[in-house]
Amino acid sequence: MRWMMLCIAACWLALSATPGRAAENCKVCHRVTLEGVHARLACLSCHLSESATLANPAAAAGGAQGCSGCHAGYARLFDHAMGTRDRERRFVERSIGRFDAGFFENRCGSCHLAGCTDCHGGSGHRLKRAGDRACFACHKGYFVGTDYYGMAPREDSLRYQRGEVAYGQSFLKMTPDVHAEAGLRCAACHSMTSLAAGEKASKGCRDCHRVSQKVVEHRIAAHLEKLECYACHSAWAAQEYGTFWLRFTDSTLQEEFEVKENAGNYLKSAYLRKQDAPPLGINAAGKVSPIRPQFLLYFSDIRNDRAVGGWTAGGQDLLENRLLAAEWKTFFPHTVRRGTVMCEGCHDTPRRYLLEAPQDRIYQLQADGMTLPSFWDRSGQKVVNGDFLPMARYRRVAAKTQEYQRAYLEKWQQLIKHVEASSSP
Repeated sequence: MRWMMLCIAACWLALSATPGRAAENCKVCHRVTLEGVHARLACLSCHLSESATLANPAAAAGGAQGCSGCHAGYARLFDHAMGTRDRERRFVERSIGRFDAGFFENRCGSCHLAGCTDCHGGSGHRLKRAGDRACFACHKGYFVGTDYYGMAPREDSLRYQRGEVAYGQSFLKMTPDVHAEAGLRCAACHSMTSLAAGEKASKGCRDCHRVSQKVVEHRIAAHLEKLECYACHSAWAAQEYGTFWLRFTDSTLQEEFEVKENAGNYLKSAYLRKQDAPPLGINAAGKVSPIRPQFLLYFSDIRNDRAVGGWTAGGQDLLENRLLAAEWKTFFPHTVRRGTVMCEGCHDTPRRYLLEAPQDRIYQLQADGMTLPSFWDRSGQKVVNGDFLPMARYRRVAAKTQEYQRAYLEKWQQLIKHVEASSSP
């Protein structure tokens, strides 16, 4: 009898060492229920070991060891933009970080990947495929993402924080991307494989779309060779001109500002917001691409209700709105439509290339002590991931050649025929 009991005990010990039984042993103390795609996995499939249990298998800090064992290669996500945020960190370091070394850590950490569960479910025990909502937790507001569904950020003043709210923000209702209307989700063009490889997308426009020669613009070789498709087909983009950060120390004045971002000792607002066809520049591939400010950053330091830390600019002694960065970025607005702007929208609009003539200026920035002559004057500004359109190239764009005039006339004839056909009884 004694030998039989010893054999039974030995069998139970052997069984408890297997992964399947380990899951049951874990749940004696850990009252958790697995749901979703991993519901049938044993605990140690992710937590790896009873003796050296991995508390957070999905954490980026640990290389997502509990996930990467099955999902090989995906831990590389944390080595790229969404995980490191190196570009954003460097921007802060060369701008407002010169005055506040802790700015990035204190105010810019919420949208940096900390682990797989950031996108695949807040609890590791209820994992699911990442959907658009997971993307829009970060890709919203002034950053490409929710514009795909026709959402643009509202003005900063609390009086404009009204209407519908999505992903924690009030938004303006704008025209959505044609692909969103067709039911395509983010993952249709942004696969996990491409993101893990550090690529922005797994597909380009021409992977799905054939260039139609019936379209006047498509018959112009320079358009297809030198422009990104979305340089013409982006219907609108959110643009922020003049981003103000005010830092308050021992100041009751902060309470007088009724704006959305007013927490701690900082306040943020914008001089001007626009939602129309964005300016154009040159991206890293050498093609014409939309550009927008990111950011034209002004800083004021308020102590005891007075601005401090004066400096001189343009022969003026200034105390407020110190220009710390005047940077633009090329980008891809996710607001694609079949139609485009008319020919003069690119060929006869100097402002879109930051070549606004002084006599055409509406906003007198220097009269407000804001250093720049105009938001749409490239003097003192730069494109950090590309360049402004070179002047020689702009002169070719602006030239009214015979080819341009023929195409312009044909475009208008097509539009007139379309209107007449749609208006006929």
